[in-house]
Amino acid sequence: MGENVIREKLKLLPDSPGVYIMLDKDGTVIYVGKARVLKNRVRQYFHSSPKPSKVQAMVECIDDFYYVVTPSEVDALALENTYIKKYKPKYNILLKDDKTYPYIKVHTKEAFPHISITRRVKLGDGKYFGPFMGGVSCKDIVDVAARVYHIRTCAVSVSDKPKKPCLNYHLGRCGAPCAHYISREEYAVCVEKALSFLSGNYEEAEALLTEKMNAFAENEEFELALEYRNRIEMLSRLGERRITAMPRDVDADIWAYCSNGLYAAISVLVTRGGVMQGSRNYSLDEGAGEEGESFLSFLTQYYAAHAVPHEIVLGEKIDDALFLAYAEGKAGRKVELTRPKFGIRRELLDMAEGNAREYLEKSVSAIRHKDDMTVNACERLKELLHLARYPKRMECYDISNVSGVDKVGSMVVFTDGEADKYEYRRFRIRTVEGANDFASLQEVLRRRLSKLGTAEEERFAKPQLIVIDGGKGQLSSVKAIFDELGVADIDLVALAKQEEEVYTLWQEEPVRLDRRDYALRTLQRIRDEAHRFAVTYFRNLHSKRNLASVLDEIEGVGKNKRAALMQAFGTIDKIMRASTEELSRVEGIGPQLAARIRTYFEDL
Repeated sequence: MGENVIREKLKLLPDSPGVYIMLDKDGTVIYVGKARVLKNRVRQYFHSSPKPSKVQAMVECIDDFYYVVTPSEVDALALENTYIKKYKPKYNILLKDDKTYPYIKVHTKEAFPHISITRRVKLGDGKYFGPFMGGVSCKDIVDVAARVYHIRTCAVSVSDKPKKPCLNYHLGRCGAPCAHYISREEYAVCVEKALSFLSGNYEEAEALLTEKMNAFAENEEFELALEYRNRIEMLSRLGERRITAMPRDVDADIWAYCSNGLYAAISVLVTRGGVMQGSRNYSLDEGAGEEGESFLSFLTQYYAAHAVPHEIVLGEKIDDALFLAYAEGKAGRKVELTRPKFGIRRELLDMAEGNAREYLEKSVSAIRHKDDMTVNACERLKELLHLARYPKRMECYDISNVSGVDKVGSMVVFTDGEADKYEYRRFRIRTVEGANDFASLQEVLRRRLSKLGTAEEERFAKPQLIVIDGGKGQLSSVKAIFDELGVADIDLVALAKQEEEVYTLWQEEPVRLDRRDYALRTLQRIRDEAHRFAVTYFRNLHSKRNLASVLDEIEGVGKNKRAALMQAFGTIDKIMRASTEELSRVEGIGPQLAARIRTYFEDL
């Protein structure tokens, strides 16, 4: 569909909330988004203003779009989640692991509630405990509830006509309400105690299990005693998860979000009744939405399949009001959203954030990190900076000096995005007077590019991209050398350090890459490496020059002794700090000369 048609459709967008769906030229859904005002939100994509790299890449693929008007933004958020699940768009953040975790459900709507394990949460038909993760066995917990409180685990209907009790009754795991062996009032007391136990009050259950274990042991029923001991140990492990500073009535999910611009990691800590039920990490591809939208989209997808707790703890910024409206609509009650600054919740949030960072760096990024930082980053640079060719060999240049003294230049080389240190080169500036970085840069590039087309090109392969440490001025000065030497088949960019903006030859305005994008990080790495290499070379030259000038003033220190001291200590600073004994151990420096050198430096 042509640009004119899209332009006309943009004019018809309503002022209403809703969901918009972006399509590519094949009619495939590539992005789904929600908006408070469709007209404003959708038009933003087609403005000429700078956009994050992933948004720009998505916009370039849009061939058509359509939208669905909704009564409110909360409805739009829910519908957005439905469409994301249905179409799995390329540029949306997608929940990679949509596995739900088990809950324990007490069917409190029944006259004689039974207890079960479920992975589906339906509001209003019982009480749910969980989710249970991280090695906690729901089956073991249900078994304890049955053994201690005689709660039935079957769904057999309890009618006016009594039934024959099953094996669970004979094993002491059920009060057999179906056989009318327990009244409704008595059973209700058992249910209340079981609910308290499932809420995290394990002390009474542990005491009763210990009593039964000892009884079985005294009767030499050791297999049964062993079963009860295992259950006691399980409860002890659960008790160790109790957060001492967290009230027992606190049910909270603590969320942390971490992103590197391409991928994201999310960590959740689940606490129920003041007990840590477990934690879980998720990996996601970053979406093309605005800041905070990726995390909001994930939370919407997550709580579409999981129970909403009474409290949600967050560190990352999202649209709080919108998310709360969605969460409270799902929960059917008030939900508290907190952003703690101190206390136990802050400590738990720090823990979750540490988990997310660790997972991103060592699990998510470790799998794809090398390619992302190397060949994938080079591919993205070609795309984002409109380079004429894939930058297999990148060279970066930097100048270092102090007040025009000991001027040096550095050339570092990255091949397929990786440092190629055997190809590094250093330059001493020969023709420039004073501290003129522009002229120094031109000298270095003239000397480097003059090797192209000669026999030396075999030793110094032609780069596809040259990166300059600097801004528009540095770029222009190097472009002049390109023009002087007739170089037209090498791409040229400059990276300005203050705002990390990329200046190119194809547009006046700098390109602003997402700070978390590996394409920008690769440019930063080669720029920082060029700076490090230049500064190291400068310091070595400067130290040698200072060493020569200072030591020349000491009687008895000639050229050979100066060289020996240089070889032994490396810099003037180390010689100045050396003791008389250390100096005297240098070849050609005896105790008397060592003392003279030591005295000289002490008198400075």
